[in-house]
Amino acid sequence: MSAPPHIRHQVVAMAIGISGGLIAYYAGLPLPWMLGPMIANTVAAMLRAPIAGPDQLRPVMIPIIGVMLGSGVTAEMVGQLGTWAITLALLPVFLALAAGISFAVYRRIGGYDPVTAFYAAMPGGLNEMLILGTEAGGNERRIALAHASRVLLIIIFVALFFGLFIGVTTGGQSGAAWVGLADITLVDYAILLACAVLGTVLGRRLKIPAAPVFGPMILSGVAHVLEWVTVAPPTLFVIAAQITIGSIIGSRFIGATLAEVRRDIGLSAIASTLMLAVAVVFAEGIVLLSGIPLAQAFLAFSPGGLTEMSLLTLALDQDVAYVSVMHIIRITLVIAIAPYVFALVRRRF
Repeated sequence: MSAPPHIRHQVVAMAIGISGGLIAYYAGLPLPWMLGPMIANTVAAMLRAPIAGPDQLRPVMIPIIGVMLGSGVTAEMVGQLGTWAITLALLPVFLALAAGISFAVYRRIGGYDPVTAFYAAMPGGLNEMLILGTEAGGNERRIALAHASRVLLIIIFVALFFGLFIGVTTGGQSGAAWVGLADITLVDYAILLACAVLGTVLGRRLKIPAAPVFGPMILSGVAHVLEWVTVAPPTLFVIAAQITIGSIIGSRFIGATLAEVRRDIGLSAIASTLMLAVAVVFAEGIVLLSGIPLAQAFLAFSPGGLTEMSLLTLALDQDVAYVSVMHIIRITLVIAIAPYVFALVRRRF
């Protein structure tokens, strides 16, 4: 009996993702196992290839990334919490400025209606902004394409910038040593699995933003700081998770016409470039005021996806805890404040 069409299409997307990952790996691109599948499936979607996002794998794969990110947390990092105060103070100012500039791009250049322009411009999570924007009467497809384009372009811009100008190449290992399937004990497997499962469940019950990532990351970080476990998840699992995430992001362009994709990616490129320029300015300010490394501060302010930016941070050997927490706070602030700001904007228009 043949598999249903949607299953076959997901298998095709994963096959394209693996091929894209291998090409990116041997080309020496940074973060190849996510960047390669992302680009390859974006191209496949625009060429109308029979693909579908492997969304059913996401709930399994995302916690693996969270556990891996938590494995990079050390006691020394925890001791630096006090140095984050300046970043936390400047983050709301950055969000207001970046979102305002992005809104102007979508409203003035793109000609979007105020609702669609507002929720397309908000540097929050794709799913959350899509839900809020649709409920407010915005254009669902345009909001989805705007956020998919933002995540795609910012990851590409940032990854290629560090890879080409700073010379960072991860070699497919995400900044960490290779961990084989037989390199960790059954007890290690049990602890890491418990971090993934319990972290996801607790994160959702506590209504933490991006719970499948942040919940496992917190528990994994605690377990590693306390030295209950001292290894990361096997690298093959992490690579599989990155291929899945990259394939899902690329597949978000399925069904969009070439004209829509060209227009939305063009607008997103303008908005993303301006937001990244603002991020550089704020990152420079963080360096001067707190002494945090520029690369680290820049990653904290780059408005990409939490999972993707955290992976890139790990690949660049920066402070994963610092960058991940800033992105969690960014998403939380946008989700909490956006509806109230939108009410003010709507009255004006």
